[in-house]
Amino acid sequence: MNVGGNMVYTCKYKSLIGDILLAADEIGLTGLWFEGQKYFANTLPEDYVPQETKILTEAKKWLDVYFSGKEPDFTPALHPAGSPFRQAVWQILLQIPYGQTMTYGEIAKKMAQMQDAPHMSAQ
Repeated sequence: MNVGGNMVYTCKYKSLIGDILLAADEIGLTGLWFEGQKYFANTLPEDYVPQETKILTEAKKWLDVYFSGKEPDFTPALHPAGSPFRQAVWQILLQIPYGQTMTYGEIAKKMAQMQDAPHMSAQ
């Protein structure tokens, strides 16, 4: 059951480094996963709606600008929910310098470094 009754909407984005599934509720972007990722869509509620909303359109625009190597001059509304693990992934994604893509290996390495911190539990 979806907590707080917020409906979650999803749409696909085709990027240079693979298809991305975007999810958002009425507040902001709640998730971003690469197809085939280990934790792919693991926090999507079962009752999501595949429908592009204003927030998802904005997120796709942001990705367009980002992948073109430019610095987006806006940030889509974010509503990252969930575990410290997911919050950490969000933080890493938000730190990727413009015009650079980060591989899973690099994200995993960063996560491992962060997980060495005693307060971070490995999932």
